[in-house]
Amino acid sequence: MDIEKNTITAIIGPSGCGKSTLLRTFNRMNDLLPNTRVEGEIIIDGINIYKTDVDVVDLRKRVGMVFQRPNPFPKTIYDNIAYGPRLHKRYKKHKLDMIVESSLKKAALWDEVKKKLNTNALDLSGGQQQRLCIARVLAVNSEIILMDEPASALDPISTQKIEDLIDELKSNYTIIIVTHNMQQAARVSQKAAFLLTENIDQPAKLIEYDYTNKIFTNPKDKRTEDYITGRFG
Repeated sequence: MDIEKNTITAIIGPSGCGKSTLLRTFNRMNDLLPNTRVEGEIIIDGINIYKTDVDVVDLRKRVGMVFQRPNPFPKTIYDNIAYGPRLHKRYKKHKLDMIVESSLKKAALWDEVKKKLNTNALDLSGGQQQRLCIARVLAVNSEIILMDEPASALDPISTQKIEDLIDELKSNYTIIIVTHNMQQAARVSQKAAFLLTENIDQPAKLIEYDYTNKIFTNPKDKRTEDYITGRFG
């Protein structure tokens, strides 16, 4: 797979086929799991991120992740956003204020929270918490954003806001999203990758990777067509 810069790439496929596992290889989150083995290469800016001399902390700063369920820290809204920048550098208060405001604006959340930055982030609604988690990724200047079903736990209105936000972010970020929702994949992504495990004892295979409109209207592989049209999976 050659993932294009400043595009949204959707990873689709039946449950259990390895979509989230593949997503986590892009920032080496699988390293945190016991007995994990990785083969092959993932090249970002000409560097194989699985080389032994790669700084994994820096990698995860560049390649941020938003999980299926919102996971704000039990801190204030302000401290949630400021947490990452403070880890990497000592900032003066006014500079940190600017980072917090800018990140919340990029995540389309500033107008809703600007008067309550010192309240607990856990008091926000689910949709607001998920946008806060996206703002937290943006605060450390991530270049690539991984999203693992970011709207699956949200109501339709919050889902729409997340989708609108993802579309706005693609002009400045490269986004890879795992989704079970075929309509969502068709709406938000420019390219799509279809994974399939044909035997439970075998690893998943990349069946097809192409522009999303082609995957959804004229797939090359019948297995892709069957999945898209709901004949299996």
